[in-house]
Amino acid sequence: MPPPKKKPESAKDGKVTLKTIADHLGLTPGTVSAALNNSPAARSIPEHTKQRILAAAQELNYRPNFFARTLRTNRTNTIGVIAEEIGDVYGSQIISGIEEYLRKHNFFFLTVIHRHDPQLLQSYSQLLLSRGVEGFITVDTSITEEPQLPTVAVAGHQTVAGVTNIVLDHKRAVRLALEHLKNLGHKEIAFLKGQRFSSDSAVRWAAICEAADSLSLKIRPELTVQIEADDPTPKVGYPYGKELLARGVPFTALFAYNDISAIGAIWAFREAGLRVPEDISVVGFDDIPAAAYANPGLTTVRQPLVQMGRIAAETLVQRIEGNAKYVPEIAIAPEFVLRQSTAPACLRPAKPSLRSSD
Repeated sequence: MPPPKKKPESAKDGKVTLKTIADHLGLTPGTVSAALNNSPAARSIPEHTKQRILAAAQELNYRPNFFARTLRTNRTNTIGVIAEEIGDVYGSQIISGIEEYLRKHNFFFLTVIHRHDPQLLQSYSQLLLSRGVEGFITVDTSITEEPQLPTVAVAGHQTVAGVTNIVLDHKRAVRLALEHLKNLGHKEIAFLKGQRFSSDSAVRWAAICEAADSLSLKIRPELTVQIEADDPTPKVGYPYGKELLARGVPFTALFAYNDISAIGAIWAFREAGLRVPEDISVVGFDDIPAAAYANPGLTTVRQPLVQMGRIAAETLVQRIEGNAKYVPEIAIAPEFVLRQSTAPACLRPAKPSLRSSD
């Protein structure tokens, strides 16, 4: 019969320490430390002893001293997340995936937002380094120089030593969208190009041009509008939808840079008396949660943003802990999501009425 548990002695200042737990269980502080930190020495500790230690730590409400552990192990279990924007759906979905993985693996993360300011980007990187982060994850952020720590870039497209890029297969993604529109009989297709500062813009537009050429679809400059605004709401697409209509060149479909701009453009079309999809079909990109609840439901190209965040976090943690070799790129497959915003092309491209509010 095992001896009865000792009542823990009152720790100094009321704090429960490794020694408190060790005395409580009749073990050495080193054994308790190895089990709680899951260090290599823990491999020699019997599983039932580990479970006793974990149960006692929970029972006694043990809280490890973060700074002492950092000094002892030379680890902070902290990574830095560098994002362009945290309030937009794209960035928040990716960060949600990062958080989900890190929380389950006992890592913390510090997030900084640079809004494409090069000086902020540099100073924030140094700030995170001074806070002891063990690696970086960047979101929609262009990296041009080799970083000092292991780094994973979501939507990174430049080959930089030490950086693993998590990238969508944009060629496949845009071909799915353009093939869908062509099969519906659309030939006069308008395009909203992404903001120049967005990491995906140039790559996606190049993929669109290549796919359109192979499908014998003509990209007309008068039906192409460059998004310049930086707005995380559907307002970002509204004025550019109006601009397309104001040019007076008929079109039967729109392929927007992302779902947010697509939803904003639909507002502009409806305001002008046009129906979606009867007069104009609309295809978005990303498949954000709002896409399914738009009116009509938005046909779009899905890139699994939460999954991309999880993959980025897992890749970085595995590199930090020496459990995986460095790879320069991880490709993510897109998926085409068919909803109610696309339909067969009408025989004649619809022209806008004059019911615009402006």
